[in-house]
Amino acid sequence: MLSRVKSHGLSGIGGFGVQVETDIANGLPAFEIVGLPDAAVRESRERVRAAIKNAGYIFPAARITVNLAPADMRKEGAVYDLPVALSILGASGQLGVDPKLDFVAFGELGLDGSVRAIAGVLPMVIDAFSGGETVFAVPEGNAGEAACVEGVSVLPVDSLAGICAHIRGERRIVPRPTEPWQGGETRYATDFCEIKGQQGAKRAAEIAVAGGHNILLIGTPGAGKTMLARAIPSILPRLTYEEALEITKIHSITGATKGTGMIRERPFRAPHHGASSAALVGGGTRAMPGEISLAHYGVLFLDELPEFRHNVLEALRQPLEDGFITVSRAAASATYPAEFVLVAAMNPCPCGNYGSRIHECRCTRTQIERYRGRISGPLLDRIDIQIEMPEVGFAELSEKSGGEASAAIRERVEKARAIQRRRFSNDGILLNAQMNTKLIKQYCSPDKDAEKLLRRAYAELKLSARAYQRILKVARTIADVEGEEQISLSHYAEAIQYRSLDRSGKDA
Repeated sequence: MLSRVKSHGLSGIGGFGVQVETDIANGLPAFEIVGLPDAAVRESRERVRAAIKNAGYIFPAARITVNLAPADMRKEGAVYDLPVALSILGASGQLGVDPKLDFVAFGELGLDGSVRAIAGVLPMVIDAFSGGETVFAVPEGNAGEAACVEGVSVLPVDSLAGICAHIRGERRIVPRPTEPWQGGETRYATDFCEIKGQQGAKRAAEIAVAGGHNILLIGTPGAGKTMLARAIPSILPRLTYEEALEITKIHSITGATKGTGMIRERPFRAPHHGASSAALVGGGTRAMPGEISLAHYGVLFLDELPEFRHNVLEALRQPLEDGFITVSRAAASATYPAEFVLVAAMNPCPCGNYGSRIHECRCTRTQIERYRGRISGPLLDRIDIQIEMPEVGFAELSEKSGGEASAAIRERVEKARAIQRRRFSNDGILLNAQMNTKLIKQYCSPDKDAEKLLRRAYAELKLSARAYQRILKVARTIADVEGEEQISLSHYAEAIQYRSLDRSGKDA
């Protein structure tokens, strides 16, 4: 007898439909799984065998062949345990005559017949739903995640016996209600009003967030670089449903959303400077997403930037430019989105005291140049805003009144982004940082006075063409933050001031 159960596979952030076909024939008892399974799928034979017996059913003493179609797509993980078990029970007639297996099933089986949560449920549900599937039998631990997709019917399965009873009509599994999207208000650990002084750096952070620009904070130890970086998520615009769905899809692949629903906060990722290239960009045998993809629509914070390995920093160049990363390995290749605000921090020199009004710098000119040289020119070109953070004096630290709150700054950010959405409504982008050469020419054309200033800056700072274009983009954002249609000379001047390393590097 032949039985078929629908399931789904995962390839990067997308998926593909899988048909689990089981044939039971006479002959010596055997159990084979074909269709390009990996080691985890092949090992499922013993899990499925024990789960069927412990669920109160009979494992057929016959020749069992399970095919995972299409046979040319690699099948990975314990996703197929549940559909394989159901297919075997259906083929052996233990689910009744002509059982209704009109749902998509996936889940890992325990030896006792329990169904355990798996990674990657949300992207698989979204992909299958776009292909016309509406009913999904998922592990109970993944039900909240799957129920984030509007229009689907989610059957939370806690055991193999439970789903079998549902199929046989003995006990109905009540579908999990779809969870309506509620953005809500998020509480952040650090608010901008808690940051003493540093008005220039806070202004730069606001502009960076408003236009989607990358920012580098340079300052002596204790100047507040890390505190400012951790406060930046509090001024990012509120998540939309589409953004939250895409963030959750990426995190679901890593298994971070097991037992939870949709992610409702913008991610803040802060990998240690000892992180490898694979940890940052993604990798492994399954081409899993790395930190830059997990920071999608949020903030990637790289503290002690020069301490990161050279190959790790250079791997950032392509995603910073393109907004996505392709992870290629021998067994798999996947493309993940990577649109984030890069916030980096560094000391001005190895000892950290170069330019300090309090402590004396012990570094030689050669040491300072070597330290800063760890960050390549092409990478620096891709960091739109470079701002120096001076030491905070006692008078500023002892101020009783707080500064401007994050909520007020976020309102200005959202207004500036609304201006950009209207401007680029027919251009296929959302933010000033995403403008190409054609759009820069269209929306950032300087007048004669501004052109004279830019020509002088280009020559004196020895800017590259890319750095020059970044200045134009930042100037456009400054004008948007101030609600002005035209970019004035002061906007260009401020944008030039945000090339701190270009300026200070000339006399370091």
